[in-house]
Amino acid sequence: MPSSSLLDKAAKSKYMDLKTFGITQAMYIWVDGSGQSLRCKTRSLDKEIKEISDLPMWNFDGSSTGQAEGSNSDCFLKPCAMFNDPFRGAPNKLVLCEVLSYKMEPVATNKRQTCQEVMARVKDDHPWFGIEQEYTLLDVDGHPFGWPKQGFPGPQGPYYCAVGTGNVYGREVVEAHYRACIYAGITISGTNAEVMPAQWEFQVGPCEGIKMGDHLWMARFLLHRVCEDFGVVASFDPKPMNGDWNGAGCHCNYSTEKMRLPGGFDEINNAVEKLSKRHNYHIQAYDPQGGKDNMRRLTGLHETSSIFDFSSGIANRQASIRIPRHVSC
Repeated sequence: MPSSSLLDKAAKSKYMDLKTFGITQAMYIWVDGSGQSLRCKTRSLDKEIKEISDLPMWNFDGSSTGQAEGSNSDCFLKPCAMFNDPFRGAPNKLVLCEVLSYKMEPVATNKRQTCQEVMARVKDDHPWFGIEQEYTLLDVDGHPFGWPKQGFPGPQGPYYCAVGTGNVYGREVVEAHYRACIYAGITISGTNAEVMPAQWEFQVGPCEGIKMGDHLWMARFLLHRVCEDFGVVASFDPKPMNGDWNGAGCHCNYSTEKMRLPGGFDEINNAVEKLSKRHNYHIQAYDPQGGKDNMRRLTGLHETSSIFDFSSGIANRQASIRIPRHVSC
């Protein structure tokens, strides 16, 4: 597989320094028909973009992204969130979009519109989200980055939050992604090496309401884009390596205003009780394969709960819902 990291970055830089004479490049980004992958394309605008309302709608060939039939292929991009472009610099923008059909209705993988409706209904609760996104860095051959090509690294233990050669794999990607997120205006709050070597995590939040999804998707896009420059692949697969290795999850921290006030632990327990009654439904909604992807990770081993059982506990990493100890005090 060819890697863009093999191309001459110095040669590119002289073109990126050229004047653009008042033209703003706006890269439109959307979730494709897989519900997991991202697509993008760029247009020129003859003005500086200051508000989301300054951005026009656009269209694309939905038959090439699994979102329309070839006989009626036009889909439409509706700008919904805007970020600074860390690759092209100011005044250029990254634009997260919803995808609409030719009827101007959300396509099947456009979950943002229904999410927005829910967030509008509960806005008085001031829901806060914090997402911990784990991922694995892979070489272009699909093998974890830094692992021996014909074998495995040492067993898990020294890699979590580690430092030092032989303990961390790919920190350059992590640091570049972190700075790109800050420049873009994403509410990124931290990062750390994870339990499996070549596995990392970044945290986004706290964000209120729909902002959480917008910032998380854009942070994912930036990770993929940074990986292009380094010639590696970022995988969000829940279980990229079989055997005695941790999987990669996307953990959601959540609270309402009542939960955050004194006496809020009762509100937390009420929410946990409600979640327990919808466990199977939620499992099906947590990945685009109806739970089949997470079934490979949620085995009850490697710091996970069983996919078949709902559980909760204080500081329990093998529970469906883990309540931090300081919250319970």
